[in-house]
Amino acid sequence: MLIALTILMAYLIGAIPFGIIISRLFGIKDIRNEGSGNIGAANVWRIVGFKAAVWVFIADIGKGAVAILMAAAFYNKFELSFYSLELFLAICGAAVVIGHIFPVFLKFKGGKGANTTLGVAAALLPIHSLICVTVFVTVLVVTKYVSLGSIIGAAVLSLSLIFEKFVLGHAVSNVYLVMTSILTVLVIFAHRQNISRIISGNEKVFSFSTKTGNVR
Repeated sequence: MLIALTILMAYLIGAIPFGIIISRLFGIKDIRNEGSGNIGAANVWRIVGFKAAVWVFIADIGKGAVAILMAAAFYNKFELSFYSLELFLAICGAAVVIGHIFPVFLKFKGGKGANTTLGVAAALLPIHSLICVTVFVTVLVVTKYVSLGSIIGAAVLSLSLIFEKFVLGHAVSNVYLVMTSILTVLVIFAHRQNISRIISGNEKVFSFSTKTGNVR
């Protein structure tokens, strides 16, 4: 029962719509009715500004990390009779990202999951998360597409583990390999409309210079 409850709690943590909550504190009634309609930090930056977007960015990353830390604490404190700690953390990691993308509080229409995936990776795979951030920033600077940076960054998360295991021959957890692959698929799926706009040339670029920088 406690195992199921912990996984449910991870999902509910992910489902907290920080983009809506924080933008409301800055005077926007519902960020879903503004800009691209997304609840993520990029749309908050466009509509509300840098300060609000930073808080959303931190909160969305934080809930991914918090879900993992909570699961690890519960596993150790209550000596849960699960198959392994790695598998339990991986399931909770997937649950928190699923909660962000498909939140029960918003009729299962949430964010894109990239920042929450980063939070999970930061807690479980810190070096790989740094690689993802580096790739994201590089793609964003070169292309000005937040969505493309998020997609490629998420893909690099799983690809870096695959490279480390099968090319470098290092010991890499198969559980984390499967988990990161699932998270990559979830993030790419959540960005499917962005992918269509990129292909058609209709995706708007991101600007750091103003509050209303064009982002989707």
